[in-house]
Amino acid sequence: MPNFRPFRGIRPAKDFIEIFPTHPLDNFTQAEINEKSSVDSSYIQMVKPYVVSKSKDIDRNLRKIRTNYEELLGDHKLVQDSSAYYLYSQIYPNKNVFRGLLGLVSVEDFFEGKIKKHESTITTKKEKLAFYLEKVNIQAEPVLLTYNSNSKVELLMNYEEKNIPILNYVDDAGTRHKIWKIDNRLKMKELKDVIEQIDAFYIADGHHRMGAAALNAKQQKAKNKKHNGTEAYNYIFSYIVSNQSIKINDYNRLLKDLNGLSAEEFLKKLETNFLIHEKGENPYFPSKKFHFSMYLEGKFYSLHVKHEIRETAEIDDIDQLLISNYIFKDILDIKDPKISDDITYIKGDSSINGILKLKEEVDSGNFKVGFGLYPVSFSDIIKISDEKLVMPPKCTFVEPKLITALVMYDMK
Repeated sequence: MPNFRPFRGIRPAKDFIEIFPTHPLDNFTQAEINEKSSVDSSYIQMVKPYVVSKSKDIDRNLRKIRTNYEELLGDHKLVQDSSAYYLYSQIYPNKNVFRGLLGLVSVEDFFEGKIKKHESTITTKKEKLAFYLEKVNIQAEPVLLTYNSNSKVELLMNYEEKNIPILNYVDDAGTRHKIWKIDNRLKMKELKDVIEQIDAFYIADGHHRMGAAALNAKQQKAKNKKHNGTEAYNYIFSYIVSNQSIKINDYNRLLKDLNGLSAEEFLKKLETNFLIHEKGENPYFPSKKFHFSMYLEGKFYSLHVKHEIRETAEIDDIDQLLISNYIFKDILDIKDPKISDDITYIKGDSSINGILKLKEEVDSGNFKVGFGLYPVSFSDIIKISDEKLVMPPKCTFVEPKLITALVMYDMK
């Protein structure tokens, strides 16, 4: 059973809740980040030395972030709670509700396989994040973990929701965020006892954050001759939600070229392993597993994986591996998607919208071909994780999407 412990959360003071948090920075263009960094007492202004500064002295820039953070804490624009768990609920404009618990998981549990991954990570991105954590010592966005639904956990959350939340605000996308602090000792013990009945956590979103925190912990352990396992760097800020409280959307692929092939030659090679049906100009969302949508030179195609390929594939029901093995590697000579600059990933929302974005990017001339994939199921994630296999990067775009710096974990 994985460990899940309370922590002393850092959060914006009441007067700054509308100002400080932000959507993840990779949601914004650099121009938008530059503009948002001018907002006084905002998270983006806090990290401005790193995300906006032209200085090449990375160490100095990161130390400045830590200084900015401590000044905000000293000015009481940020407050630190006593040790607690947090119940966190999101209510989307479309009335979808996601809820779960904020706390800390153990790096050792990740290393021992009690926290299971299903997706490979991009090495350089993980190393960059680990260096950031080493210098700044703040985890501002939790890793999203999921587990098979437990009725006792749900019941305890139901009881807690009857209380008044410590935080209740609507972000600029129209999503309402509510947070309850659970610091009563009896309630904390009840939660701990119930969560300890969960066999494993599965990473739903945040493989790079998990990997970076684990890498940082490993590096800090090597440097610390007095390491005993209780240091703050041994824990990872996490949001645990049941499989009933996540939604997995499509994550699609764009490629810059066809490895020197013409469109006709590429289609011919695809015929070896796929049944191809031309759909014309009508946007096509894949209808089920083993079906891909492809957009090439102004036309949509449906690609159906041939039955004999499903039988011989290493994992017979994971589309993301099939497209990686039988198109990217075999035809386009992309040996390792983790480090390839030829692939760009584009998020969908389980509808035609993701396909339309893909079409727009190809029509712009920036990419040669786009592939739309059917969303991965929760059972797919469990299967891959339990078998200790990994999918290529960017296979799942999961809701809920978390706000950065709504609650933070100070590793000092």
